[in-house]
Amino acid sequence: MHSYLRAVGFSDIKTKKELKKLLNIIVTDPDSREYLDVDENMALVEYYKRFTPSTGVTLRGEYDKDEELTLDFYYPVCVGDKISTEEDVNVERHAQQLSYAGVCEDNRVGVSIIFFMQNGLELIRKNTSQDFPFVGTTVSFAALSLQGIIMLPIKKDEKEKEMIKKAVEDRNEKINAARMGDEEAIESLTLEDIDTYNVLSRQILTEDVFTLVDTYLMPYGIESDQYSILAEIDQVVLEKNSLTGEEIYVMDIEYNSIPLKLCINRKDLLGEPAPGRRFRGTILLQGRINFE
Repeated sequence: MHSYLRAVGFSDIKTKKELKKLLNIIVTDPDSREYLDVDENMALVEYYKRFTPSTGVTLRGEYDKDEELTLDFYYPVCVGDKISTEEDVNVERHAQQLSYAGVCEDNRVGVSIIFFMQNGLELIRKNTSQDFPFVGTTVSFAALSLQGIIMLPIKKDEKEKEMIKKAVEDRNEKINAARMGDEEAIESLTLEDIDTYNVLSRQILTEDVFTLVDTYLMPYGIESDQYSILAEIDQVVLEKNSLTGEEIYVMDIEYNSIPLKLCINRKDLLGEPAPGRRFRGTILLQGRINFE
């Protein structure tokens, strides 16, 4: 059973019998249905049903030549509506099922971003013969969370915000130059990291770490698409699951100028979310490649 079902409002599903009822609802009354003929004996099918304006569940399977449906797997979905990155994307299929992981390098993060692809069927349909990485596409990130805490922001005036934005832009330019082999940029980045380490080493003795670290994104656990995140909240909407009545917080959050949509069950969030405050928790990162 997918543990992140509770993030979209299904925290009471405990048995396979209850799960089967939910999957039957998705198959018999989907909001969208997509087919893809693989050969004369098999067609892939994907059902999606929306349970709040921003969340739902996708079910994927296949029809054989006798038109019998075999369910393969399902996954909860949070739909991102903003462009998160314009970097080139590599895609790799999962070993156990017909789903895909996307990987992209973004200078604003500092590590490779690995995410579960929401539109894998569209990938198969449009790009079966295309070489990776995908160039000229964008990605919209979304996330599901099972636990989170709301934190107060670090106080900054407009001048400080502009200075931080300018510093991030300058650092990204240096990283791009370093990737191209610019030795001066590499040396400059190395010295900046040493200075930052020395400053933080002194300040951490007398200050709380979350007054020094504004946002972060770090791999969490052993699964490649799970992260620990601290990000600023831009917008909050409280949505209700149409089937269970459970309330879901849907937040637009931003980490280091990377926007993403986050959903979390209200009962799993400690604190009251509001624009300007920060969300800290663990997430399952999803993404949709926006093909031309």
